Amino acid sequence: MEKTYKVEGMTCGGCAQSVEKAIKGIAPAATVKVDLENKQVTVTGVEDDTLVAQAVEGAGFDYEGLVSP
Repeated sequence: MEKTYKVEGMTCGGCAQSVEKAIKGIAPAATVKVDLENKQVTVTGVEDDTLVAQAVEGAGFDYEGLVSP
């Protein structure tokens, strides 16, 4: 299932890589797409939003929650 999350604090490609690496650390098979312009991360393959939040915050960014479809 694909979910999109709001993540504040990402400003560059290095930030995007850090978030992607953190999420893949909890789910290596996950697909992660970072949209810096809209400050969003789309994840496929992780069902637990809490794990995504912990990964994002562990990487030093602010998890703002699930984006409404």
